[in-house]
Amino acid sequence: MRLTIVGCAGSTAGPDSPASCYLLEAEDQDGRMWRLVMDLGSGAIGPLQRYCDPARVDGVLVSHGHPDHCADLGALSVLRRYGPARDEDLPLIPLLGPEGLDRRVHEVAGDPDGADMDVFDYRPLAHSDVTHLGPFTITAARARHPVPALAYLVSAGDSHLLFTGDTDRCDEVDDLAARAGLILGEAGWGTREVNPDGVHMTGDQLGRMTAEAGVESLIVTHVASWIDPQPTLAAVRRHVPLACLARPGHVHGF
Repeated sequence: MRLTIVGCAGSTAGPDSPASCYLLEAEDQDGRMWRLVMDLGSGAIGPLQRYCDPARVDGVLVSHGHPDHCADLGALSVLRRYGPARDEDLPLIPLLGPEGLDRRVHEVAGDPDGADMDVFDYRPLAHSDVTHLGPFTITAARARHPVPALAYLVSAGDSHLLFTGDTDRCDEVDDLAARAGLILGEAGWGTREVNPDGVHMTGDQLGRMTAEAGVESLIVTHVASWIDPQPTLAAVRRHVPLACLARPGHVHGF
């Protein structure tokens, strides 16, 4: 698989990055390249067009319904319905995510009776669900966040990626981590003494989870756009020395 960081800013888009958005690419047995977008947060639809035609992606996998993870689903719908591909009779785009994500798209668009979901084939997922899309096998696990949220293990061949989405540390995500070769993990809480429970991980928590899972490859993402990420990375590297920060435009093959 190949992972491209499109956007990695936590909580809001920042001056140097849109919010959460990642592009996964893998070939099937016939040599056809499949493209799966993980999260489509605020500001992501623009830079995503540097790496693919968003109207032609093979699927969108969303961790939860906060705007920094799903707001640009509405923009993708507009692009598909009114952009250059509007008359090409393209198949519906599989949209995978927690129950209620379809309502969230309408809410963000501000038109509950509109056509914003018409371009999507919505497939709600729940904890322990396993689904397939081209060469990708996707296993969902309940994440620990204030709204319904899922983490995903995405596998293709011998490659296994854990995308934590937004989560405090929990057993369900730990179990997926033990099966991963690469973790794309959130550390949304900065380095401070007290953080609200059940929302995000700190760098120390993410590093510990990764090390205890026996995983050496870690990309740290969802650091809030208004804080210095270096203390978070330093906390992670006390447990995973080879960890790196997510950077827009960086490509990781694994």
